[in-house]
Amino acid sequence: MDLGEKIKNLRMEQGLTQEELAERCELTKGFISQIERNLSSPSVTSLQDILEALGTDLAEFFSKNHSQKIVFSPEDFFENINSELDYKIEWIVPNAQKNILEPVIITLNERGESKEVTPFEGEVFGYVLFGEVILITDQSEYKLKKGNSFYFSAKFTHKLRNNKNKKAAVLWITTPPSF
Repeated sequence: MDLGEKIKNLRMEQGLTQEELAERCELTKGFISQIERNLSSPSVTSLQDILEALGTDLAEFFSKNHSQKIVFSPEDFFENINSELDYKIEWIVPNAQKNILEPVIITLNERGESKEVTPFEGEVFGYVLFGEVILITDQSEYKLKKGNSFYFSAKFTHKLRNNKNKKAAVLWITTPPSF
């Protein structure tokens, strides 16, 4: 088995760059490149992190039978914390990058905001799970509270901001995957 090639193929199937994969598993782009070219071997822990970011695990990766997983629990989620902007993103369907839809939960800490998403050919849906957020687009700002939802074509720049002193969370679904 060519470990590097198999990781590269999984990454490419999901439409991830080496940089995006590295960010999701908290490794460097250079290390991912070395692994994919079989110039370096990851530790078991690093391999587990890479596979988790790719929506699989050691058993499935090394198995010859690949069955589709349908039900996910919090143990399956992959998260990334952005301490600069003060938010957390959780991929609640770990391998969604290869699917048509990509559902995530974005939790904004007090006064936190998400990264700005540049325009892409697709659609965005969101549902405020708790707290209050502001959806900021090129065109306007929309105040949303728990239970509100939004839906739009992603042809303009957009992001979320929390102006309150308590956390807020949004179920965010894009098609095609954009995170």
